This record gives sequence, C-alpha cells and structure tokens, in this order.
Amino acid sequence: MSDWCLQREYGVRFEWGPTGARQLASDTACLVVVDVLSFTTSVTVAVEAGTRVFPYAWRDETASAFARDKEAVLAVGRRAATPAAPWSLSPAALRRAPFTPRLVLPSPNGSAISAAAAGSTVVAGCLRNATAVGHLLAQRGYGTAERPLAVIAAGERWPDGSLRPALEDLLGAGAIIDALGSRGDGPLSPEAAAARACFTQAPDVAAAVASCSSGLELALSGFADDVAVATELDVCAVVPVLTDGAFHDGTRAMARGA
Repeated sequence: MSDWCLQREYGVRFEWGPTGARQLASDTACLVVVDVLSFTTSVTVAVEAGTRVFPYAWRDETASAFARDKEAVLAVGRRAATPAAPWSLSPAALRRAPFTPRLVLPSPNGSAISAAAAGSTVVAGCLRNATAVGHLLAQRGYGTAERPLAVIAAGERWPDGSLRPALEDLLGAGAIIDALGSRGDGPLSPEAAAARACFTQAPDVAAAVASCSSGLELALSGFADDVAVATELDVCAVVPVLTDGAFHDGTRAMARGA
C-alpha cells in the first residue's frame, strides 16, 4: 500500500481498528488505544489500583497458559465472573474485585491494537483519562511533526467479524485529540479533526454513550454499571503505558522522559 493512508503530513492522526493501527504504527512514535466499552476503561480502573495489566488478544486455552507464564490472574468474560473469579473485562466488576498485582485481560480489539504497535509507545486512553493522556503526551513532545502519534479507535465487531465503528470510541478518541489540540500540538489530520469535532460538539457525551448501540447492548445485558464507569469523564489522572508487555502507570516515567 502506498503512503496515502498514513496521514504523514500531520502530527496527530486518527484511524480505526487493528488494521488501521498496523498501517499507522510504522510511521508514528506513539499509538493511543481507545476502547471505551470496555478494554481501555478497564485498564485505567485496574492500573489506578496498582495492578499491572497484560493485554492478550484471545480468550481461549492459550490465555490460561499465558497467565500462568506471567504469574497473573486471568480475567474471565463478564458473564463468567464468580465470587471465586471476580476479575473480568467489566470495569465495574474490577472496581469491586480484590486487589491483584498482575492481571491478564483478554480483548480481541484493544489487545490486538496494542500488539500492532511494533516499536511505538502504546498508551491506553478512554473518556476517564482523556485529558491526562493528552496533556502528558503533549508535555513529552508527542503529536508533533517530529514525534507523530496516532489515536486508534478500537470499534466493535459485527457477527461476521467485520469492523463496526463505535460511537463511544469515536468520542473517546476525540476527547484525547481535543486535549492534545488544546496544548498546541499537531497539526491534526482531517480524520483527527473530525473526531475532535464529534467530541466537542456532542451536547452530552455520557448520554450519547449510554444510548448508542454499544451502550444499549451492555445495559440490556445487565451491565449498565460498566457504561456508568466508562462515562466518568476525566476522573482519572493515570496514563497506562505498555512496558515489557504490561500496562502500568507511566505518568512518572514519562514525566522524567523515560
């Protein structure tokens, strides 16, 4: 594929899904993964509590082996959580669960995007930490012509496996891009500028997420609490950074320039 898809003229770029991440990763210094419902929201909740989170792309027998190798607890599916295994992709459940120092969090969207980053810095962003992510990356010089970054909205999957662009991820990406743009970084690609406008022009972001397709799916499945946690706009100062295969709070390290 030629360079037309790379948004190369711009310091802040925007794309969708694992394929978009793979296309842009080779030409950017930082990839910001946005999976509001619920991978990156869950990452912020766990990292806030002091947990190191290992992303893993598959929820199958290999995930158990991976967790054992990492000496970590394996998160189960939302509906599979029990008192004996309370850790899951549900951010509300993670908030209630006992502390665990190491957690494997399977996710076919957010984890796959994290794995696509090659040598780029990978950051987990969502509505909860959008301003913290944007401001810290701007302080470290990301989002410029010299150190371009790409914000990747994970999206969801249709039953046939194809990408379903998801409003909640567009809004989360737009919130992070808005925080970057407010610090003077850029220029923004047309794609990034459109995502930012979607966020800034939304009259009520929380209501939009709650009433969009993904929010309704969770609510009707009994997980409205997850939507409530995911729409806690800017309550989190943690910036999870992927280091040695796990997300941890990169705020101090990135502030030191590490």
